[in-house]
Amino acid sequence: MSGRLAPEVSQQDHALGAATAEVSLIEYGDFECPHCGAAYPVLKRVRERLGSRLQFVFRNFPIAESHPHARHAAEAAESVAARGGTAAYWIMHDLLFEHQHSLDDARLAGYAERAGVPPALLLDDLRDGRYRELVEQSFLSGARSGVNGTPTLFIDRIRYDGPRDEDTLVAALELVAAEAH
Repeated sequence: MSGRLAPEVSQQDHALGAATAEVSLIEYGDFECPHCGAAYPVLKRVRERLGSRLQFVFRNFPIAESHPHARHAAEAAESVAARGGTAAYWIMHDLLFEHQHSLDDARLAGYAERAGVPPALLLDDLRDGRYRELVEQSFLSGARSGVNGTPTLFIDRIRYDGPRDEDTLVAALELVAAEAH
């Protein structure tokens, strides 16, 4: 792990698990990034293995220069969170990664509907740029923390640059949790 720190988890973050969990894992990700897409099932299994011992946080870091739909996908996820709540956000998060090759606005509206948010409201939000600044704030917080690609992971706010396989990540998280207690 390196010395770079991510900002503290706040109410603005999308988190699974309690703030009092033994250890936290923060991902700065891009819904269109193939590396994030490959990490998605690994991180899902890590979350399942650690259960209530882990707080998982996802922060937007869309790399629009490489991924033309990434920014709108992030804005769509924020729209769904605002209009549908936490459970709807995580449904949308999963749908975006599971269908990351189909992220045009019409598909985003369909995913929002599956997450329980009226598609017309999502399309209005995208057209109006309602969540553009929120996504940009997340991106800038990552840049200030040394994020320069995705996915970038932080364990208890400290950047983790080690192997990304399930067993190694679980071991790293368990080690940090054990050291903290």
